[in-house]
Amino acid sequence: MVEITKWIDRKFEFNYPVGVFPWILERLRGTPARIEEIIKDIPPDILTGKSDNKWSIQENIGHLIKVEELHDGRIDDYLAGNDTLRPADMENRRTHKADYNAQNIAEILKMFRSVRNHFTMRLQQQDETIVGRSSFHPRLHKPMRLIDMAYFAAEHDDYHLAVIRRLM
Repeated sequence: MVEITKWIDRKFEFNYPVGVFPWILERLRGTPARIEEIIKDIPPDILTGKSDNKWSIQENIGHLIKVEELHDGRIDDYLAGNDTLRPADMENRRTHKADYNAQNIAEILKMFRSVRNHFTMRLQQQDETIVGRSSFHPRLHKPMRLIDMAYFAAEHDDYHLAVIRRLM
């Protein structure tokens, strides 16, 4: 079985033309349904089970909820014309604090669908000028346009979906 590259070790080249932005939006819109399909028949003990002291399936999904706040804030950074995007909390304190294993999976899925809908609606409202606007990404140490940030979010989703499948 091929080992999953750690998210922090991923390297990115941001070179998509602005015209593919609608495709990336569709990918982001589809993540809640993809998660629901993957976990629909998984028993609660598997959803909350941990392996090697890593996040459970529910915690991986919950993490995506917490990351939406960062995404939302970064849209604000682009709209404000900030030179640098706000940094992520690489220790994921908010995810750990939320205790997703103690929560109902239906509520977690509902919350993710809600915050993702908010994120994609905000992205959809932007014109080509904003979609192509660039700011410096503090961890990657490179410029990132809004379209690149959306692509980065979609890749982050897929990383966690792959992790979830492994945990099953």
